[in-house]
Amino acid sequence: MSSAAHPAISPPGSAAPPGTGRRWLTLTVLSVSLLLVGLDTTVLNVALPTLVSELGASTSQLQWIVDSYLLMSGSLVLFCGALADRLGRKWVFLAGLALFTAASVAAAYANSVTELVVARGAMGVGEALIMPATLAIIGNVFPRGAERTKAIGIWSAAVGVGTVIGPMVGGWLLSGFWWGSVFLINLPIGIAGLAAAAFLVPNSRAREARRLDWTGALLSVAAVASVLWAVIEGPDRGWTSPAVLLAFGTGALLLGTFVAWQRGSAAPMLPLRIFRHRALAVGDMLILTGAFALIGTLFVVVQYLQFVLGYSAGQTGLRLGPAALALLVAGPLAGVLLPRVGLRAVSAAGLALLLASAAVLGTTSPGDGYGRVLAAMLLLGSGAGFVITSTSDAIVGSLPEADLGVGSATNTASIQFGAATGVAVSGSLLSDRYRSGLAADPRSGAVPPDLLASAQESLGTALTVARHLPGDAGEAFADAARQAFVDGMGPAMATGVGVTALGIVIALAFAPSRTGSSSTSAPRDKDAS
Repeated sequence: MSSAAHPAISPPGSAAPPGTGRRWLTLTVLSVSLLLVGLDTTVLNVALPTLVSELGASTSQLQWIVDSYLLMSGSLVLFCGALADRLGRKWVFLAGLALFTAASVAAAYANSVTELVVARGAMGVGEALIMPATLAIIGNVFPRGAERTKAIGIWSAAVGVGTVIGPMVGGWLLSGFWWGSVFLINLPIGIAGLAAAAFLVPNSRAREARRLDWTGALLSVAAVASVLWAVIEGPDRGWTSPAVLLAFGTGALLLGTFVAWQRGSAAPMLPLRIFRHRALAVGDMLILTGAFALIGTLFVVVQYLQFVLGYSAGQTGLRLGPAALALLVAGPLAGVLLPRVGLRAVSAAGLALLLASAAVLGTTSPGDGYGRVLAAMLLLGSGAGFVITSTSDAIVGSLPEADLGVGSATNTASIQFGAATGVAVSGSLLSDRYRSGLAADPRSGAVPPDLLASAQESLGTALTVARHLPGDAGEAFADAARQAFVDGMGPAMATGVGVTALGIVIALAFAPSRTGSSSTSAPRDKDAS
């Protein structure tokens, strides 16, 4: 999903732009590095069921493996953009790529879920350092006009290609190697990128760099982490347990404090005046709802394909391929339609397609087979392509250059927060219904209480328990677990339906029909670079 965001174009900095040939070499280095970031956004998806058997991960732990990355990258992208402006875009980019590569190796060799969650969080910090620095470098290297527009298109395509091929690459790796290979593939690309960037990427800084808002960064991470913890842990601890209620309350308090701090700070991480741009404010809401549905759906459907339909990781990657192909077709098509019918129509159509995808999966039964999933994947990819392209165009087309950096970074943050909450909410509702359904099924009566409690952690664990039960009892319990999982897909996908329906209402009611002239002007100041 990161392919939609344009995190930071700032005014040219201290370094003189290189010659034409050198510019395109610089762009090549940046694009390869961004392909790596895009790939890692989705390559893990097909490995999630494998982590159940290899690391004994529960559903809530799978959610944290995904969300730790999204939490750190989404919360810190604005802060890291200011850091790059101040310290130098090249050095921050190199630091981010080095951290991302090293953390990928740590993730590949993690021996526990906790180690993997920490490594994934560090990778998220690496992405937050990389993303705002790369486009700022492009803004410094390429002069404004056709060349820069073409360069931004290649930049966006690099992340997009990595994102859409991620599940297929992950499936191919898992069909021949161990689960850590989905992370270890980052090592040679990262090393090559570091070596090339050291020689080919020029350094630059903002002419008037913003002060670093350390307090705002800490508040944003803590606020989102508290809410995600409450949502993910709710099924295990009980939605009304003191710990979960305290986490929800703490998150709300921290979020209010963050907003108050941004209002009062002389150098805020997120200047709230940026939301006076109508296309930006609406675009952020729309991409958040789209990311919620897209990543939440992928989190559920990968487990359905492997655990319920019985596909291997490699077969699962191929069966997710139609979504990637649909996205690659729908994105350019949306670009053609936008000048003709506008943001309102294209974004609403994209969200309607995402809604239809969630509805198809939410009404699935264990015996439906792949045909129903195929229809859902085509709808999912088409909807994502429409939403990503339309919201990205809304940002680039409506903001003055002085606001493009911080405005685009809000789009990146919206994508990551939408994805993180999509995984947290959809996964938690799925887990809640699965637990209660499995416990209530008469076919679970022959299972010892300790094994039943273990089976309630995830469908993968339940299928392992079923294989150790005698005779027909094992097969019956496996069928009960699969049925409980599919029953849980109903409420999980209902959230995608509800959130995308809200997004459609927002698009139709508030989105400008044209992005180029519809946003209100916001005052420029030195912090808007």
